[in-house]
Amino acid sequence: MLDIKFIRDNLEICKTAAKNKNRDVDWDAILMLDDKRRELIGASEKLREERNKLTRDDQTRGKSIKQELKAIEDELRSVEEKFGLLMLTVPNIPDKSVPVGKDASGNVEVKKWGKVPKFAFEAKDHIELSKSLDLIDFERGAKVGGSRAYFLKNEAAQLEFAVLFYTFNKLVKKGYTPMIAPSLVRDFTLFGSGQFPWGRDDVYRLERDDVYLAGTAEVPVTAYFADEVLEESDLPKKFVAFSPCFRREAGSYGKDTRVVYRLHQFNKVEQVIISTNDMNNSFTLHEELLANAEEILQDLVLPYRVMLMCTGDMGEPQVKKYDIETWMSGRPSASSGRGSYGETMSNSVMGDFQARRLKIRYKTRSGTMMFAHTLNNTAIASPRILIAILENYQQKDGSVRIPKVLQSYIGKEVISRSA
Repeated sequence: MLDIKFIRDNLEICKTAAKNKNRDVDWDAILMLDDKRRELIGASEKLREERNKLTRDDQTRGKSIKQELKAIEDELRSVEEKFGLLMLTVPNIPDKSVPVGKDASGNVEVKKWGKVPKFAFEAKDHIELSKSLDLIDFERGAKVGGSRAYFLKNEAAQLEFAVLFYTFNKLVKKGYTPMIAPSLVRDFTLFGSGQFPWGRDDVYRLERDDVYLAGTAEVPVTAYFADEVLEESDLPKKFVAFSPCFRREAGSYGKDTRVVYRLHQFNKVEQVIISTNDMNNSFTLHEELLANAEEILQDLVLPYRVMLMCTGDMGEPQVKKYDIETWMSGRPSASSGRGSYGETMSNSVMGDFQARRLKIRYKTRSGTMMFAHTLNNTAIASPRILIAILENYQQKDGSVRIPKVLQSYIGKEVISRSA
């Protein structure tokens, strides 16, 4: 959430940001309601001041003030509710380094790592490999859980635990506090993270209990300090969190829906940082999160590229966002038919946008109260990362080599039919 004073002082900047993020905002209504809100607050304070000066002999006026105050406070509650809902529709301001673009075509490649594999045989995609090696059962998954459900089997099940646990421990060694986060969350966490109101259609709701299934550990972990005041000396707070994730993927039909790339349920290890209200420091931490994610892919020896997301593809809460796309040999490509990069990690810095919504503040060393900054990054998500492993590590005989850093978890070097 942006500060209304910032909006008033920088209205054209806010309007341009919303336009560049493809979001409509009723600016006139926001300003009108804010004016009314200020007017009512002023009238209320004036009446309270008058009431405080009344003597015991002014009982008639005292009763009149009480009635007037009730009417004003009832109207103020209504105005503030409408004002608050409209303020939730205002997206964050992107950094000047972010390219302006309408959609993914405006994203900019900033770096590339690794050598794309060249096979001397007809390569298979992860679907063919999974079936031939009995790693994923799509048919029974659909029978039991419906569309985009699946069973990971045999070494694929071990591989998921291995890559998640390897990543989790790696970040713990870097000083990140380990967490297992709840997937069931209350609605304030989704408003706080900025997924609501924009992404409501993509979230599962359990109506009977009035809770939601989170699509990322970012949601519960960012809300961990909601309504709390921290000490500047304790920041930054760095977390690595595991959670099962759930997404309806509304509106994604026909887009990246090939089996285990875009799913309703998956597991993820997320990096989350709560830090001080210093944009330069936050950009430094943003690069740290990116470096962590890159290091994981380099450990797995998977080719990838880093994309700087444009305004129209970065999301509403972000100040700046990177996507890391990993090479998937069987992924459809418009230019070459097969083989392209697919997003496996997202890396975002939010400024104080989420902290304002969640009321996460800290007291500076001088005693000033400030809203914190928040950042997050997908350290690893599975089974999407398994696509890259299976397709890039496949062998001519139909087997799949296991990345060296994961072999000790699985107890073998190769997944084969005879294993």
